[in-house]
Amino acid sequence: MFYTYLLESLINKSWYIGYTSDLRNRFISHNKGKNIATNGKKPWKLIYCEAYVDRVDVKKRERFLKSRFYII
Repeated sequence: MFYTYLLESLINKSWYIGYTSDLRNRFISHNKGKNIATNGKKPWKLIYCEAYVDRVDVKKRERFLKSRFYII
């Protein structure tokens, strides 16, 4: 399984969108500061995730969410 996920910073309420095949370990990694893009805004909370069988589909969904075309 692959997951698209949305994190929210508990520091400044900013969001981070990503995808992974191991949601639990990826979430722990973000909160331990092992990701340069999210290190300065930790701690994070998981506020949304979606599961996919295919890596291609999860990458498309992540790209769509990051594009913010869904916001009217």
